[in-house]
Amino acid sequence: MTRLKGKVALVTGGSRGIGAAIARRLASEGAAVAVNFAGSREAAEEVVAEIEAGGSRAVAIQADVSDTSQCAALVVECIERLGGLDIVVNNAGITRDGLTVRMSDEDWDAVLDTDLRSAFAIVRAAARHLMKQRSGSIINMSSVVGLVGNAGQANYAAAKAGLLGLSKSLAREFASRNIRVNAIAPGFIETEMTGELPEGVRETARAQIALGDFGTSDDVAAAVAFFASDESRYITGQVLAVDGGMTFV
Repeated sequence: MTRLKGKVALVTGGSRGIGAAIARRLASEGAAVAVNFAGSREAAEEVVAEIEAGGSRAVAIQADVSDTSQCAALVVECIERLGGLDIVVNNAGITRDGLTVRMSDEDWDAVLDTDLRSAFAIVRAAARHLMKQRSGSIINMSSVVGLVGNAGQANYAAAKAGLLGLSKSLAREFASRNIRVNAIAPGFIETEMTGELPEGVRETARAQIALGDFGTSDDVAAAVAFFASDESRYITGQVLAVDGGMTFV
């Protein structure tokens, strides 16, 4: 498919897992992709090589998105190297799990800075360009945890819920400039992290999912590609749960 031919996409946290799947999917639909990474240059370069082998353009750009000044520089470099910016996918995220009474300020701040503040900083940096061209699609990667909460993840749940409020507010701010903002809330997705869960925990999780199994990174990437394309031209300010029927919200 070529739904995104001629478009330029920036994917934060694009070197592995869901982010890498998103970068590959957007490229397969015709977009040039900036693959952001914090430390894993080799992994990012592998994603870039895969994309280039498929006939699309891609670049790897290092930036720690928890640092707002690096967010601004990341957007500038993306535009300079790929010639524009049309699609912003705020995917970067970390976890620092722990019960609230034992959670340190450092663990709270690290998650909020990487998972929530980074999205604000990236959008702020990209807004002038998107507003000038009067088009764009911003997709923020939330989580079902942001919808229903989870014990031991107060910081992560707060950040992911914050992304939902941020997305809706941005959608209202940017609608007059034809910039759409939506959020995706993945449920249990097969990644390196979920692969390490004990089988008993996995079975308990499956029992909460109407479709009876975990999703894949490609399932999430397909939803991102839809929001990035003109097929969702009349959709903004919405949250799509890619969770197999775990929440029905």
